[in-house]
Amino acid sequence: MNGYSAGKEWKQAKERHILETAFRLFSEKGIESVTMPEVAAASDVGRATLYRYFSTKLELVVAIGAWKWDEYIAYHDTLVSSEAQANMTGAEYLRFTLDSFLDLYRNHRDILRFNYNFNSYLHFEAGNGEQTRSYLRVVKVLAERFHDLYERGKRDGTLRMDISATSLFSSALHIMLAAVTRYAVGLVYVPEKDTDPESELVMLEELLLSRFTRQAPAP
Repeated sequence: MNGYSAGKEWKQAKERHILETAFRLFSEKGIESVTMPEVAAASDVGRATLYRYFSTKLELVVAIGAWKWDEYIAYHDTLVSSEAQANMTGAEYLRFTLDSFLDLYRNHRDILRFNYNFNSYLHFEAGNGEQTRSYLRVVKVLAERFHDLYERGKRDGTLRMDISATSLFSSALHIMLAAVTRYAVGLVYVPEKDTDPESELVMLEELLLSRFTRQAPAP
């Protein structure tokens, strides 16, 4: 390995360390309450070094959002083989996609806590599309995935075609993400007994599936 390659790998490792540290801080404490100097201190880098990687807090926050969702989407895709994904019907692919939100609630609540703060922060701080381009790319990936499953459903007859692809994407994504996020950050009152938040989220998934899929005719 030459010096250039080694230096590039070191820089990438440092950037990844900053992203991981900032993600942990933002998920635990909220984005607004954490300052860039605090991120630098927790990452064990100087403030000037932090600003060489991320010139503003907004740039850092957007980078974390894009990185985390890219990472999670890639991880969820490994849960089934590429061949199995390719052979799914539109309805099966929709279920697989909605299952990802249940998995986020079960195993990745830190992402949901970050995303809850991220949306509020972005709403007030983002100045233009250029600043959020990396995150909008992730949203585009998700939109393309829903378009793919919609087209499958059109071909195989497993999805309702009186509902547009845009409506399917917006409704399914926003409803499931909002629900799992509210449970993850504690915005839903959960009685101590006889209540299982996860079963309620599963019920919501089934309601969405019944809304968007076509029931097979009785034999």
